[in-house]
Amino acid sequence: MDVSVLVWAVTIGLIILLLIIDLLTVSSKPHEVKFKEAIVWSIFYIGIAVAFGIWVLQRFGSQSGKEFFAAYLVEKALSVDNLFVFVIILAQFAVPSIYHQKVLLIGVMLALVLRGIFIAIGAVAISAFSFTFVIFGAILIWTGTGLLKHWDEDPEPGDNVIVRHLRRRISIADEFVGSRLFTRTSGRRVATPMFLVMIAIGSTDMLFALDSIPATFGVTSESFLVFTANAFALLGLRALYFLVKGLLDRLIYLSLGLAYILIFVGAKLVLGFLHEHFHSLPKISTGTGLGVIGTILVIATVASLIKSKFDSTAIAHAGRVKGNKEREE
Repeated sequence: MDVSVLVWAVTIGLIILLLIIDLLTVSSKPHEVKFKEAIVWSIFYIGIAVAFGIWVLQRFGSQSGKEFFAAYLVEKALSVDNLFVFVIILAQFAVPSIYHQKVLLIGVMLALVLRGIFIAIGAVAISAFSFTFVIFGAILIWTGTGLLKHWDEDPEPGDNVIVRHLRRRISIADEFVGSRLFTRTSGRRVATPMFLVMIAIGSTDMLFALDSIPATFGVTSESFLVFTANAFALLGLRALYFLVKGLLDRLIYLSLGLAYILIFVGAKLVLGFLHEHFHSLPKISTGTGLGVIGTILVIATVASLIKSKFDSTAIAHAGRVKGNKEREE
């Protein structure tokens, strides 16, 4: 592909324009996003991605068009993994629902910047950080195992390891102060829980970039297609979250299914790293991973509907990584 500087500039300008539109419209006023609104925005962003893919096909040929759509589908599937972890983070920190969209929008912006940097650095730099796959995989397995034990409980902010770690080193307010990162208490400037949320979201974005960028480069070697596939998949991430959140409020066993998904994705990352060093070991393909995730979600949905039908008192819980000590004792 021969992509001119003008095409790069216009494309990046389009992405920035979409972010500005989001900031000035749906994210301008904190509110709880309803299921219907999430569907409309999801369709909008998917439509934008499809239209861009058709333009690529017409401008650069059928092969480039196919590569974009393939890369977009791969990145969309991987962004679902990213989304599940966001659900856990927001639940653990007990972020008020009216601020979820702002947190996620900032998360998307951070992800775009970070992934742009990783794409610019290239495959060589990514391979130098390949052991991060094992670290992140271990974190996902640990989180999923904890959630598996306490899927029918509600989380508390103090459960998160990052919260406990930072609380020992910096002063943090006990409650949210709107969407502010810092506030003043007794004349002192202290961080708010929202500050911890942003750190957790940002670190998650960076770790997932180490997984998604190599996966996308596996579909196409064109950096323009890698960047745009990532960008358009991430732009729809916020709306997709509220679709899942709506299901989380309704589906009793969704958090249980999420636990199995986290464990599976963690194992997938670890196996992927080991496969690169020991080729005789198996590697889970993106198609297989997507099929497993989809199957788990279908089973969780059907089981929840059956449970709801026969037990009207059953309610959904967000789940937590660690259980209530008083309950365990």
